[in-house]
Amino acid sequence: MPIVINLLIDIGNSSVKASYAKGSSLEEVIRYEGENLYEFIAGLAKRREVEVIAISTVRRDGALFFKELESECNKLIVVDSETDLPVVNRYKSPETLGSDRILSAVAAKQMFPGKDLMIFDFGTALTIDFVSRDGEFLGGNISLGLRGRFKALNDYTQLLPLLDNPLDIVDVGGTTKEAIESGVVLGLIFEVSGYIKEYPNHIYIFTGGDAIYFAEKLKSSIFVVYNLVLMGLARVAENYAKSE
Repeated sequence: MPIVINLLIDIGNSSVKASYAKGSSLEEVIRYEGENLYEFIAGLAKRREVEVIAISTVRRDGALFFKELESECNKLIVVDSETDLPVVNRYKSPETLGSDRILSAVAAKQMFPGKDLMIFDFGTALTIDFVSRDGEFLGGNISLGLRGRFKALNDYTQLLPLLDNPLDIVDVGGTTKEAIESGVVLGLIFEVSGYIKEYPNHIYIFTGGDAIYFAEKLKSSIFVVYNLVLMGLARVAENYAKSE
């Protein structure tokens, strides 16, 4: 029986990640930050004989050129509220739920079956999502991510500079630079620590670009899992391929 290759595309706010998958196993993850998104995806599809192209996007544009990708595969899946997923969605407004959040839940449930989970995704936004031990996505909360907080201070004040993630922070800032760095980073640490303290019996999964940065600064037992959305897409694509 020939090995089925699927193409997975995770379109985030600031970048795109892609990977080929054999079943649920990802190959090398390719990162793209350019503007020619269709050419990027179509080029990957033409490079290999692809069974399924599975896409998650948090952007509004793209519906028209996604349709054009149907000729590059046997099945195109753009995950939305109508997609059949291996997790029960208890979100009250599923049509507004970002596909990245529900796909992370799909992957997390597969990794830790029968466990209560909290998924912290450290990206442009910080999302904190809950998955029950029964495999139900319960919803969660959305806050501003690390770089967004630095940018907001710069955008909405006249004198505060735009800073980036510091390697080290102090408890009490002795300069404006230190005050911003410590205020932003400690604010997020206290926020995340508060959730962990409130839900002590959950498994905590950190993902996203700043996951390891915060995992190293927290003392809790944490699982850092990169490419969680791609892993969820792999499961969705694999399920479709098996059903054919």
